Amino acid sequence: MGTNKGKSRLEKRSPDMKRPKIRFSVIMLIMMFLVLAVKGQDAQNTNNFYNTDKSGAIIGGYDVVSYLIDTPTKGKKELTSEYMGIDYWFSSKENQKIFEKDPSKFVPAYGGWCAYAMGDSGQMVKIDPETYKIIDGKLYLFYNFYFNNTLIGWNKDENNLKEKANQNWQKITH
Repeated sequence: MGTNKGKSRLEKRSPDMKRPKIRFSVIMLIMMFLVLAVKGQDAQNTNNFYNTDKSGAIIGGYDVVSYLIDTPTKGKKELTSEYMGIDYWFSSKENQKIFEKDPSKFVPAYGGWCAYAMGDSGQMVKIDPETYKIIDGKLYLFYNFYFNNTLIGWNKDENNLKEKANQNWQKITH
């Protein structure tokens, strides 16, 4: 009895009474971390389907509208619109407004990856944003580096490669 004299009520509690609160706090922190990690993973998985650069812009920040109305033009970060979690950069406010009226019309085929590679092997291969083809109003992009312009191969067997690319893209995104 003499050992508890002068101690506060908290100090009189046994160490076992403090542990449930600590355990609860640790469990809650772990659960919050897991929830945030899963949510972040879902967002990353969506973006992994699309050819975005380190800044999050699709196809290296090129203005997707510019392909259909003129020539490919690099967009500006300050003229950004988001569609399906992907950032699209525009070279002008006018192009941005055109995009925002019907964004699905301007999403590049196969997420902006090389159309030839998607049809040939089902792989997501980088592109040269200035090597492209518009087919039925849709933007198709191609690899064109190290003396290998895949647009040439695509043009030789477009129907077959396009059919295979469509099938491969469905497998990747679903």
